[in-house]
Amino acid sequence: MQDNRTSKENYYLGIADSVLARSTCLRRKYGAIIVRNDEIISTGYNGAPRGRQNCSVLGRCTREDMGIPSGQRYELCRSVHAEANAIISAARRDMLGGTLYLVGRDAKTNELLGDTMPCSMCKRLIINAGITQVVVSTGEGSYDVIHVRDWVFNDDSVPRPGI
Repeated sequence: MQDNRTSKENYYLGIADSVLARSTCLRRKYGAIIVRNDEIISTGYNGAPRGRQNCSVLGRCTREDMGIPSGQRYELCRSVHAEANAIISAARRDMLGGTLYLVGRDAKTNELLGDTMPCSMCKRLIINAGITQVVVSTGEGSYDVIHVRDWVFNDDSVPRPGI
C-alpha cells in the first residue's frame, strides 16, 4: 500500500507558511517553527518587538524608504526575525536536536521566495539554540535541508585571506 500523504518536511513547511500570515513586514513575510520529535515546540514570524508599532500599522518601511536592498542593513529594520522569535519563545532544552522550518513570501505579491535563508545573526542564534537542522522552502513543494554543523565548521563570519 502506498502512502500518499505529504512529506513531514512539506507538512511542517505548510504550518510555517500559515504562521507567516501574522508577519507585519511590508517587504518580506517569514514564518518559522521549531520541531523536535514530531512535536511543535514554538513558532515565530517577523514583526516589530512587542509594544512597538509594526511597519504594517505605520504604513512604511524605513529600509525601503532609504532604498536599502533586501538582505542589507538589518539594524535599521523594525522587525525581529521569524527564527529569532521562534527561538526566544522556547526553552533551549526543548530545542536541542530539533529542526527549524522556515518559509518566506514576498509581501506584495505573496509569491514564495526561492532564496529563503537565515541571516548571519539568525544562524548564530540557531547554532546556540542547539537546533541541528534547518529546512527552508525553495518553492512550492520543494525545500533544502541544511545541517547546522556546516555553519559551525564553515564559519562565514571569519574573513578569508584575499577577500
